[in-house]
Amino acid sequence: MLVDVQVTRERQRRRRLRRVAWVLGPIVAWLWVRIIAGNPVSPGWPDLGPDAATWVPGLFFLLIIAMLLLIPMMGNGRSPEVVYLPEQIDVSFDDIKGLGPVLIEVRHTLEVFLNHRRFRDQMGGAPRRGILFEGPPGTGKTHTAKALAKEAGVPFLYVSSTAFQSMWYGATARKIRSYFRRLRKVARQEGGAIGFIEEFDAIGARRGGMDRSPATRIERSAVAEGTGGVVNELLIQMQSFDDPPRSIRFGNALRRFANRFLSPGVRFRARQAPFANILLIGATNRADALDPALLRPGRFDRILHFPIPARRERRELIDFFLAHKAHDETVDEMARDDLAASTIGYTPASLERLFDEALLFAMRGDRSQLSVHDLRRARMDVEIGLAEPTEYTPEERETIAVHESGHAVVAHLVGRGRKLDVLSIIKRKDALGLLAHSEIEERYTKRRTESVALIQIALAGMVAEELFFGESGTGPAGDLFAATKIAAEMVGAMGLGGSLVSLRAADPGLLGGDLTARVLADDRARAAVEELLNEQKAVVAALLRDNRHLIEALRDALLDHDELVNREILEVLEEAKARGGAILDLNQI
Repeated sequence: MLVDVQVTRERQRRRRLRRVAWVLGPIVAWLWVRIIAGNPVSPGWPDLGPDAATWVPGLFFLLIIAMLLLIPMMGNGRSPEVVYLPEQIDVSFDDIKGLGPVLIEVRHTLEVFLNHRRFRDQMGGAPRRGILFEGPPGTGKTHTAKALAKEAGVPFLYVSSTAFQSMWYGATARKIRSYFRRLRKVARQEGGAIGFIEEFDAIGARRGGMDRSPATRIERSAVAEGTGGVVNELLIQMQSFDDPPRSIRFGNALRRFANRFLSPGVRFRARQAPFANILLIGATNRADALDPALLRPGRFDRILHFPIPARRERRELIDFFLAHKAHDETVDEMARDDLAASTIGYTPASLERLFDEALLFAMRGDRSQLSVHDLRRARMDVEIGLAEPTEYTPEERETIAVHESGHAVVAHLVGRGRKLDVLSIIKRKDALGLLAHSEIEERYTKRRTESVALIQIALAGMVAEELFFGESGTGPAGDLFAATKIAAEMVGAMGLGGSLVSLRAADPGLLGGDLTARVLADDRARAAVEELLNEQKAVVAALLRDNRHLIEALRDALLDHDELVNREILEVLEEAKARGGAILDLNQI
C-alpha cells in the first residue's frame, strides 16, 4: 500500500512529464518540418557581421563587470540550505541508539508525516508542521533528524542558523523567506520535505524588553530592531506553509481580472494551494532562550528533549559502537558493564569519541584492535588531560603521594556505593595528582550522608598532609573549592545545613544567579557552611589518624608505580589491613 507521500510524488512525476511533452512537442514538430522541407537546422555561431571583432570584446568585458557586481547582490537573498536526497543519507532508525521514548515519538511523527492525507482528511487532525529537538550537545539531534528524512524518503534541507545572517540590512529576512519558499516548492514536488535548522536559538532568541538590568537594555537597544525583525519573519514564515506558489497566484490574479467583467453566476473560481507536506525541525541546546511565540501550537507543535543517556542506554550505545570498531577479547561483557556504569554524563558523541581515542592508542602500539587498557588510557586523556611526566623533587613527590592517598583512604572508608577507579601522581593538565572515583549504581538523588561523604573525601588530602608533615601547602586549593560548593548546595538549596530556606528562590540580583556566591554573601548561611566544613575536617582527621597505615601503604605503592587502577588500589588496601591496624568505624566518631 502506497503512503500519501509516494502517491503525491508519483502524481508530480507524471505532471512533469506532461509539461516536458507540451514544451518539447512543438519544437520537435518544427524540426521535423524543416527536415522534411529540405531546410534542416544546422548548429553553429550566428553571423555577427564584419564589425564583430571591434564591439564583441567590449561587450564581453562589460558583461563580466556586470556579473561581478550583480551576482554578490543576488546571493544576499538566496536560500542557504544544503539539500540531501534520501539516498545520500547513510543514517536510519536502526543506527539510533540510546534515545528510548524520544525515538518512539519520532516514529509517531514519521507515521503522521507519511500518511498526512488520511490523518487530515479522514480523521480531522492537523499534522505536525514543526517539532523542536532540545538537549545538550552531542545527544543525537542532528543524527535523528537525518534518520527521519531517510526513513521518510524525502529531501532533507539542512541549514545552520548562522548561514541566514548577513551584514546587509534586510538580507537575513530575505534568506529566511527564500528558505521557506524553497521548502514549500520541494515538498510539493516530492510529496514532502523535511527542513532542519541547526542552533535555532541563534535566530529565534527571545525578543527584547524581557531583561531588567539597565545595562542589558542599553546593550540590546542597538540590535533590538534587527533581532525582533528576524523573529517576526520566522513567526510569519512558520504560518506560511500553505501559501500558494507563484503560478497559482498569477492564475488567480488573471481570474480576478476576468471576473470583473463577468456576472456572479459565471465567474471563475480561484484555485486553492495544494497541501505542502512540510516538517520543520529546529535544534537547540537552549529552548528556554527561544521566543515564546515560536513555541506555541501551530509553529513548534512538539518539543522533544534529548537527555544524557542513562546507564542502560549507555550500554546499548557501547554495544552498537563496538560492533563497528575492532576490539579484542578483553572488552568482554563485564568490561562493557563497567564502562557503562562509569561513564555517567557521557553523550553518544562523547562515547564514540572515546572509542576513537582508544583506537588511536591501539594504532600507536602497532595493534589493530583496541583493548580495555586502551579505553582506560583514553578516558584519562579525555576527562582529565594528557599525561605530562614531570620531574618532582623527592619531597614534593612524597607530598603529592600522601595527599592523593588520603583522598583514596577516606573514599574507601566512607564512600559507600562508590568505587575507586584511578589513583595517580602523574601530572595531567592542572592536577599534580588525582583520585578518580565513581558511583557503582547510577543514581539521581543523594542523601545527606552521601553529600557529607563527598566533602570528607575532598578534605582528606589537606588532612593527610597535616597529619604527615604538620602543615598543608597549596595543593588542597581545588579540594577546598569542591568542598565549599557541595556545602553551599547543602546549606543554600537542599535544606541539609540546619535551615529550610532555599536561597535559589531569592532574586539573583547582581550576583548573576551563582548559588555559592549568594550563600557566602549571607552571614548566617556562610557561618553554617564554615561550621559544616570544620566539623567534617575534624571527622576526617580522626579517621585518618586511626588508619594511618593505609595511607602509608598507598603512598609507598604510588611512589613505586606512579599510578594504580581499580583492583590494584583495593589489593594494596587489603594487604595493609591484613598486616594489622584496626579500621575506625565512622559511627564511633
